[in-house]
Amino acid sequence: MEEKQFAGILNGAVPGEPVKKDENTRRGNWGNQIEFVLTSVGYAVGLGNVWRFPYLCYRNGGGAFMLPYFIMLVFCGIPLFFLELSFGQFASQGCLGVWKISPMFKGVGYGMMVVSTYIGIYYNVVICIAFYYFFMSMTNLLPWTYCNNPWNTPDCTGVVDSSSKINSSLANATTSLVAGVSEVVNRTKRTSPSEEYWKHYVLNISDDIGNFGEVRLPILGCLAISWFVVFLCLIRGVKSSGKVVYFTATFPYVVLTILFIRGITLDGAINGIKYYLTPQWQKVLDAKVWGDAASQIFYSLGCAWGGLITMASYNKFHNNCFRDSIIISITNCATSVYAGFVIFSILGFMAHHLNVPVSEVADHGPGLAFVAYPEALTLLPISPLWSLLFFFMLILLGLGTQFCLLETLVTAIVDEIGTDWIIRNKTVVTLSVAVAGFLLGVPLTTQAGIYWLLLMDNYAASFSLVIISCIMCICIMYIYGHRNYFKDVEMMLGFPPPLFFKVCWRFISPVIITFILIFTVIQYKPITYNDYVYPGWSLAIGFAMALSSVVCIPIYGLFKISRSPGATFRERLKAACQAHPKWGPALREHRTGRYAPMASEETAEARPFKEKEELKEEQKEEEKEKKEEISLTIQGSNGSTNTHNNPNPSA
Repeated sequence: MEEKQFAGILNGAVPGEPVKKDENTRRGNWGNQIEFVLTSVGYAVGLGNVWRFPYLCYRNGGGAFMLPYFIMLVFCGIPLFFLELSFGQFASQGCLGVWKISPMFKGVGYGMMVVSTYIGIYYNVVICIAFYYFFMSMTNLLPWTYCNNPWNTPDCTGVVDSSSKINSSLANATTSLVAGVSEVVNRTKRTSPSEEYWKHYVLNISDDIGNFGEVRLPILGCLAISWFVVFLCLIRGVKSSGKVVYFTATFPYVVLTILFIRGITLDGAINGIKYYLTPQWQKVLDAKVWGDAASQIFYSLGCAWGGLITMASYNKFHNNCFRDSIIISITNCATSVYAGFVIFSILGFMAHHLNVPVSEVADHGPGLAFVAYPEALTLLPISPLWSLLFFFMLILLGLGTQFCLLETLVTAIVDEIGTDWIIRNKTVVTLSVAVAGFLLGVPLTTQAGIYWLLLMDNYAASFSLVIISCIMCICIMYIYGHRNYFKDVEMMLGFPPPLFFKVCWRFISPVIITFILIFTVIQYKPITYNDYVYPGWSLAIGFAMALSSVVCIPIYGLFKISRSPGATFRERLKAACQAHPKWGPALREHRTGRYAPMASEETAEARPFKEKEELKEEQKEEEKEKKEEISLTIQGSNGSTNTHNNPNPSA
């Protein structure tokens, strides 16, 4: 028995079943399993791995943060990842179609679509800014190196030692001081050329979220390029994106390695890495550290976005998604740790150059990607080369996630409508969603765009994801039934889920998810951007975005109950929760055991194919009966023979 299970783990097939291609000709499948793994890695490994995890790590105790981080990975991250992959693969449906498992909870699928829509809109704006910086790096001198540009202010102080390039007003005030010393003395007042380039040139940022100003045409053009690239890569669905990920999912690791080798050879790099990894064990007892670890695992893996379900739905039925979930989850977390070395080696070098603590140059989010890191790159020889590599890496990391976000929406729409026309014209749906995403992203390219981008980032996909994931666990484990689902997984993989995952799905993961939700609520602080405090009406819009995905669940649930059969509310509720008759494997050849169709269903399904072949024979038999019993028939008004209208023909 153990040998059979081991064989199943290796090849992902049911033990004893001959290996065969079970291509789903209607929906399509991945070309091979490597494409699925690479796509899922590209989906999970995104910008957050580079600009959020390293910052969280140094803020929460350095190396000590790794302990709660990997504990949360084992008890929450990998189990939830495996749950979503197995869910989508078993039904071969997107984030809407899978809810035949319990139709009342289909609102969870709509919630996933809403979340993916929000993220897809603003995520591509971040990618387009990376495109802009990439194009601006194609020069001999990076434009954010010095302070002698029209957009610079008198407060600007560069970090590059070049007395001729120092801003004249600053030079007059500090003629008796060396430039490097003045930078240290005026550190609190200093604004870097990269920060002023970001705020005054790239964004030309307005003073308020309600003051949109003008559209930044260079950013708008890059947004069009970004959406066009995403559309081209998804023009044939997973068949085309599966080929693109061979490059987009692997090349970022090449760039990370190049930047890592360059970083650790710099003066002060070791100090930055020490700051990143030195454990502060007393912080392990802080609940906030555990909350940050759980939240980072949850959001980094892309749980509850609908993307994991969608990508797994294109797997072949007997693929070993258990193995895939472990590989992808560990790769994602290892990438986060590796990126920390790349970021902090450069930041350590910059801190050494400025003679300030690493904490003063460390940042996260857009501040790291478009201000702190680009400024550090100006200190390197051949700085445009390193800048090109860095922003190209950001573009690829972003595109890998964006592919799956767009495919999630397209697959959900196509599966829900399900007609032959829409399946044949899936490219039209992809184009329509891409154009809509571009138009909805235009306000984010205005002078107030960065305010709206951060508002969406903080509210659109925050506690709503946690609620969606928790309800999904409860539905599968307690409404549909854990025993039923364990049997489904065994039927698909050839071996039951390991005991550890059974316990996590039923008890541990839901508890951790609830902990994340409570932690998110307790730690909530109104969003700010540098010194700008968001007004109350904008926060109300943020909460409305967050609730818009969650509110889909009760609204659709009540709708489904009202449309379900039953005399009482309890009967309707029970009917709405029961699995749909079509729930189960998508292909007929896989519907075995309790999913095997009944004889009457087989006859009904075979009827359309049978009619064409046997229609003539049935007509001949009817004509023969008509001749033999001509005296017992009644001629209808339309000329057809009808023996059913009169129960007693002889009368």
